[in-house]
Amino acid sequence: MKVVKFGGSSLTDGQNVEQALNIVLSDPERRAIVVSAPGKRSDDDIKITDLLIKYAGMTLKSEDTNEIVQNIFMRYQEIGHYFGLSDQELKVIKDILLALPNQTYPNSSYLMAAFKAHGERLNARLIAMILQHQGVKSRFLDPTEAGLIVTGQPNDALVNPESYLNLDQIKIATGERIIFPGFFGITPSGNIATFSRGGSDITGAILARGFHADMYENFTDVNGIFAANPHIVDNPHIVDNPQSIKKMTYREMRELSYAGFSVFHDEALIPVIQGQIPINVKNTHEPDQPGTIIVPEKDFVPDNIITGVTSQKHFSALYLHKYLLNKEAGFTLRILQILYKHNVPYEHMPSGIDDITIIFNNDFLNDQLIDQICNEIQATINPDQLEWIDDYAIIMVVGEGMKKYHVVSRQILDSLGDHDISPRMINQGASQISMMIGTKKEKADEAVKIIYHQFFAKEENHG
Repeated sequence: MKVVKFGGSSLTDGQNVEQALNIVLSDPERRAIVVSAPGKRSDDDIKITDLLIKYAGMTLKSEDTNEIVQNIFMRYQEIGHYFGLSDQELKVIKDILLALPNQTYPNSSYLMAAFKAHGERLNARLIAMILQHQGVKSRFLDPTEAGLIVTGQPNDALVNPESYLNLDQIKIATGERIIFPGFFGITPSGNIATFSRGGSDITGAILARGFHADMYENFTDVNGIFAANPHIVDNPHIVDNPQSIKKMTYREMRELSYAGFSVFHDEALIPVIQGQIPINVKNTHEPDQPGTIIVPEKDFVPDNIITGVTSQKHFSALYLHKYLLNKEAGFTLRILQILYKHNVPYEHMPSGIDDITIIFNNDFLNDQLIDQICNEIQATINPDQLEWIDDYAIIMVVGEGMKKYHVVSRQILDSLGDHDISPRMINQGASQISMMIGTKKEKADEAVKIIYHQFFAKEENHG
C-alpha cells in the first residue's frame, strides 16, 4: 500500500489535477492520497492559501469579503467544471467558505489557522467528488474523522502520538481511494491547527506511518532531488549523472533540508523515519522517471562520496573574544541565559581557547533584539571584543560516503582556498556524513559551485 502526496504545483488547475488522478489510478497500490491547496497557475497568479490568508485578515477587520470569497471559489469551480461537475454539486464548497467567519475561534491565531487549512480541506473534498463523478470508489476523509490530533501552536502544530493509534483503526475498503487534506490537524478541544508552511509533506508522512504504508510517494514539479541547486550549478558536465540523486538516506535528507534543500519539508521525515518507510520523490509531469528514493541508513551503499551540497544565507553571527575564556567556568551558561530570556534559539556555537561564535537564524531576530542581546552580553560577560556579523551563510556538504574517505575535508577546503574563499567556521558532525562551512553571504553560491564541481563535474574536453 502506498500513500501519495501531491503538492500545490501539481494541482493548479483541471489539467494538472487530471494528470495527478491518472497517476493515482495507474497503480492500485496508491490507496491514500494527500492533497495540498491549488498553487499558482502562472508566475503572476496567487496561491489559494495566500487568498485564504487575505480572507482571514479581512474578516478580522470586519471588511466586505464577498469578492475574495468569489475569487477563491472560482478556482475550485474551474477545476470542478473541467471534470463536468455542476454548480449545484460545487455549491457545498462555496457554502463552507461563506461559513468560515461565522465559526467560533479561541483567538485570531486559531481563526487564521482554520482559514488557511481550508485550501487543502476544500481541495480534498473536491477531488473526492471528481473521482466519485468518474465512478471511482473514493472517500473524503477529514482529520477530524480520522483522529489526526495535534498540539502546539495554532499555526505551528505537532502531531500527537495518539494520532497513530487512531489512524491504525481506519479501514480502507478494497479498491477504495482515501482523499485526505494535508497541512492541518485537530486540537484536543476540536480546533484546527496547521503545521508549518509546506506541512502537507508532514501530513503525508503521518499517514504513511499510521497506515503502515510500504512506500510514501511525494509528487512535486521536479525529477527528484538534485545534488545542488540547478540555479547555482549551471548546466555542468556531469560524471555518472550525479545531478539528480537516485538514492539517499533519511539523515542525508535531514542535513540537506536544514541548509536549503526545499523539495521536501525536513520535519516530514520524522514520522517516516519512525516507521522506517521509504520515500520516493517524483515528478507529477514525468511520473515514469525514477525520482529520488530516501531510505534508512541500514545496509545503504552510497554511489558517490558526496550526495549533495547546499547553502542558506539567512544567518547572522555574534563573535566574542576574551583571553582565558576556557578557564572561566559558567561563561557559556551566562550567554545561554541571556538568549533564553529573550526566547532566541541559536543554531551553532563553535569555540576556541579565547573565542566563541554564536550563529543565529535571522527569522528569530530584529534590530532591537540584536542590540539588547549585545548590550546584555557586553555588560554580563565583559568580552575583550564583541562583533555582530550580518553577512553570514552556511554551506552544508553531505554524503554517507564521506565516512570512508578521510581526505574529503582537505579536498573541500583546498578547493575553496584555490578560489580565495576563507571559511569563517568549519564543523564536522559526529556522524561524519556532513561538513558545515561558514562563509560570507556573497561567497555562498560560488562555494557551492566550487564544491559541486570538485566532486561531480569534469572539464569539457576540447581536444
